[in-house]
Amino acid sequence: MFRLLSWLFGLGAFFGIAAICGAAYFIWMLSADLPDYTVLRDYQPPVTTRVHADDGVLLAEFARERRLFQPVETMPPHVIHAFLSAEDKDFYNHFGIDVAAVVRAARDNVMQLIEGRGGNLAGASTITQQVAKNFFLTADQTMERKLQEALLAIRLENTFSKDRILELYLNQIFLGFNSYGVAAAALNYFDKALYELTYAEAAYLAALPRGPALYHPFRRPEAAIERRNWVLDRMLENGFITADVAGDAQNENLNVVPRIGGSQLYSAEYFTEEVRRQLAGLYGEEQLYGGGMSVRTTLDRQMQEHARRALMNGLIRFDQARGFRGVVATIELEEDWGTSLAAIRPLRDVPEWQLAVVLEMENNLARIGLRPAIDVDGRVTTARITGELPGSEVSWVRQPLGQIMDVGDVVYVEPVPGKDGIYTLRQVPEIEGAIVAMDPRTGRVLAMVGGFSFAESQFNRATQAMRQPGSSFKPLVYAAALANGYTPASVVLDAPLEMRNTDGSVWRPENYAGQFYGPQTLRRGIELSRNVMTVRLARDLGMPMIAEYARAFGVYDNMMPVLSMSLGAGETTVMRMTAAYATIANGGRKITPTLIDRIQDRYGATIYRHDERICEGCAQSEWRGQGAPTIIDNRPQIIDGMTAYQITSMMEGVVQRGTGTAVRRVNRPVAGKTGTTNDYKDAWFVGFTPELAVGVYVGYDTPRNMGRGNTGGELAAPIFADFVAAALEGAPPTPFTRPPGMVAEWVDLQTGVAATAGSSGIQEFFKPGTGANSWSSMMGIGADAFVNPERGPHTSRFETGRSGLF
Repeated sequence: MFRLLSWLFGLGAFFGIAAICGAAYFIWMLSADLPDYTVLRDYQPPVTTRVHADDGVLLAEFARERRLFQPVETMPPHVIHAFLSAEDKDFYNHFGIDVAAVVRAARDNVMQLIEGRGGNLAGASTITQQVAKNFFLTADQTMERKLQEALLAIRLENTFSKDRILELYLNQIFLGFNSYGVAAAALNYFDKALYELTYAEAAYLAALPRGPALYHPFRRPEAAIERRNWVLDRMLENGFITADVAGDAQNENLNVVPRIGGSQLYSAEYFTEEVRRQLAGLYGEEQLYGGGMSVRTTLDRQMQEHARRALMNGLIRFDQARGFRGVVATIELEEDWGTSLAAIRPLRDVPEWQLAVVLEMENNLARIGLRPAIDVDGRVTTARITGELPGSEVSWVRQPLGQIMDVGDVVYVEPVPGKDGIYTLRQVPEIEGAIVAMDPRTGRVLAMVGGFSFAESQFNRATQAMRQPGSSFKPLVYAAALANGYTPASVVLDAPLEMRNTDGSVWRPENYAGQFYGPQTLRRGIELSRNVMTVRLARDLGMPMIAEYARAFGVYDNMMPVLSMSLGAGETTVMRMTAAYATIANGGRKITPTLIDRIQDRYGATIYRHDERICEGCAQSEWRGQGAPTIIDNRPQIIDGMTAYQITSMMEGVVQRGTGTAVRRVNRPVAGKTGTTNDYKDAWFVGFTPELAVGVYVGYDTPRNMGRGNTGGELAAPIFADFVAAALEGAPPTPFTRPPGMVAEWVDLQTGVAATAGSSGIQEFFKPGTGANSWSSMMGIGADAFVNPERGPHTSRFETGRSGLF
């Protein structure tokens, strides 16, 4: 017997040792295949890039995984306690594996199988094991994977502190609503920062790691509340909260308010999308969507709203003058018309308007039903609101409403102020446009609207549309002339002009009215937008010079040196034209427009700054009686300050006496220029005050004639005036600053000759050594001559029909 027992013991020992060796070899093999967990030392999770307005208000977020990394030491204790109670109450006591929890889970699972109860088997993964699985392993429910998870957990515990492991977990865990990490979940579920969460809200977030879909706040609210209350019970049991706090929290509703992604400000979609494109161009999409950059933009929210409103009203005015084009859609009126109407998506960035369906029609009165609201869970609300659309409130439609719409037709409506339940008819304009407003001293773009509705069309007409600027390009020609010997009083003949092209054809430039006006000063030429005068002037200066000025001002990169380009025949953008005018407004210093002030990386270090001026003395660590720092403006000087002031003064005349008189109602110093292209396809007004440079463009996306008389002065200038009046409301009028050393003289507006006593004139400012014309110099004007106070009458340096010009 003893021998048998000895033999059995030896056999058992042999198999035991073999099993241990086999297990050790298996574990060794698994360990050899384990991923390099030390990479977590330098782990940088993908973090949401956030874009802010100039006052810090959030404009947009860009991310594939919406995550905001938050150090564990800054997380509120009640949030940490909620997750510990729900997932791993002994986290700070175990070595990566909770042996007691494993035993309990095994016991419960065995009992569940014996009793034949369904459902998922209980798990015992610690937070450390979940970190190992989430970062390095798959979700496969296999023994091999579970052993790898345990081995990794032990190694993580031996390498990192408990706080670091918890930080990785709370910033990596997926919690639904495309939320990765607790900071992002707090924003996306409750629109709150972590420190603002209540106990109930923190407990709900802690309930989600088990399966966000299982506890969806709208699809499964009862299960969500039950699980949240279970977490609160565990927090009470673990001594993290009192019974009173737990009871109050368990009586709360979920109070989930899903937070929208993308653009957060409905009036700034074009702006934020342009910022997104620029960030992607600077840093690539991986950094954009996961780099966690903090972007401070130049956007002024109030000005942006004024710009949107001004452009919107201007486009609507033009569109309504052409009548009603048709309904949005037609639906069958069933028992519940609200469901069918809710299926039609409105323009989300035109909140003033609502979709409505015609329920009844009585000649010139329609009873309408408004599109019902959509709950945060995507369900159509049960409330059905009706109203009336009387023809008397739709003055822009000439026919009775019964002739243009019928029962079942869907249209846009807008409430009539002060008349409850009464609406007026609206329609989305076919015409499009853009407006850009920037600080002329820095190039900071304060507002930008690229079209009527971003929801309808994401094409940005402020930065992407290449259109002919027409006469709004002329100030650059005149600025070149002023910088090269001309004055505002110089006289150019406005008379028929012919130039033969290289192919033998003849080009005869004409003025807008088809007439010619004889000798005119440069001032009158730009005020009244004389085409023939501009061509003569450009021909005298030489188109290569004009092309160089266009490049220096940033309007064109490589302009063809042909005379028609002097009339704005090339194509450019509203942004470029506005920056060119801003260069004039700030005294001739080169303006580079920017939508971004600065960019910081995820750690707060500044990686981009728009302002590149040199600041001498700004790096002083302390004050020891030294003087204030000196800011050195190192931007290129495109034209001198006196030239800039002269062309500014001439463009003030455009507003006061010329083609831009629609802007006079702003009632403050404004300089600007209208622009209208052939066949009325493009209408512009670009101008500035000392505080703002603004460009406005109106036209169809597919260029076509907008109708005779629809010029820049008629279409774009009123939009400019509406915006500037609203943007600068309450600010005192500021005169343009005149450089010292300029000579003031009163001159005749028509001839540029010094005004005599008792005659009407205008005060003109001249550079030193120049002045008004003399009568003797005016007497010898020929058919193709110019008068310049510096050198008297002179002829063009270029022959008519010079080869290579046309």
